[in-house]
Amino acid sequence: MNFKLKELIVITLFISFIGGIGLVNLFTNERPFSELENRPLAQFPTFTKDRFLSGAFNKDFESYLSDQFYGKELWTGLKVKAQQAVLKQENNGVYFGKDGYLFEKPTPISAQLDKNINQINQFKEHNTQLNVYVALAPTSIALYPEKLPTFAETGIQEEAMDLIAEQLQPAAQLIDLLTPLQNKKEDAIFYRTDHHWTTRGAFYAYQEVANRMGIRPFQVNEFTIKTVTEDFLGTFHSKANDNRIPPDEMEVFIPKMPYHYTITYEDGTTLDSLYDTDFLDKRDKYSFFTGGNHAKTVITSSVNNGQKLLLVKDSYAHAMVPFLANHFEEIHMIDLRYYHESIQAYVDDHDIRDALILYNTMNFAKDTSIIYLAH
Repeated sequence: MNFKLKELIVITLFISFIGGIGLVNLFTNERPFSELENRPLAQFPTFTKDRFLSGAFNKDFESYLSDQFYGKELWTGLKVKAQQAVLKQENNGVYFGKDGYLFEKPTPISAQLDKNINQINQFKEHNTQLNVYVALAPTSIALYPEKLPTFAETGIQEEAMDLIAEQLQPAAQLIDLLTPLQNKKEDAIFYRTDHHWTTRGAFYAYQEVANRMGIRPFQVNEFTIKTVTEDFLGTFHSKANDNRIPPDEMEVFIPKMPYHYTITYEDGTTLDSLYDTDFLDKRDKYSFFTGGNHAKTVITSSVNNGQKLLLVKDSYAHAMVPFLANHFEEIHMIDLRYYHESIQAYVDDHDIRDALILYNTMNFAKDTSIIYLAH
């Protein structure tokens, strides 16, 4: 067989493969949502002359092809196996760590961190009646550097915390969560497959937050601890797509005191629990805690002490708020990614005197929505 014939065969096989995949895509129903990635998938874009000439259609069509590509999970899984065969230690920004741990590759600190610190300073200046507490959680990469690949970047969170401690005005009280969690790192305080802390990690952080707020925290023996699922595969698992990693367990701490709780979401729907058990049957099991991300979530409890808390947060707060709910009659949980109304007016309207700003450190360092805190 001569060289040109070999080339022709390779080209023919390649075109047949690509064409075959294209035909399969053409006759396969569009998927609206990816359980693996926990996000909506791009649908076929609307075609107009203006959108085509502006390039908008082409851009959306590329996203559509990428999202709806037939057997995408299979091909990405094969890609991971190929990378691991050549000893590559990361995929899609996730490090393959020791003992089944996955870690998010950190991004460098940018000027956004300075802006976010300034937003908190302004928020406190505009709300002098508020007791403002700032709790920034470490992520697992800061707790378990010994489980990282040898080339992995470390120390970025410590750099961010040093900047925050230096620039944050003393009137907004910074709560160190890294040290108390380091003291508990031998416990299961972070999921191996997800970026969140576990219920135990949130519990230890809650104890530190409560102490700093002048509240007596409950002890572990005041709860009944139950495992609600043994099949939790989180966001790191979705990105890394490494099926060798076993799932995590997810626990719930149920107070032995007979408290009752109600969650009211921004659309007026309610839940007579701090947990939405429907999510335990879905890929996004972490949304079991308080029902996931919402612009505004109001939690009322039978504590009946008149105490109210404004909780400005990312999703790390969802596993902690069931502990805080035992100390406040009302918790007003605000997610600035979706809530863009005046926070100062909200505080005044609801006669709130305590505010907790709770994020994981790396989210806080890069989150552009914190601009809505002081506006």
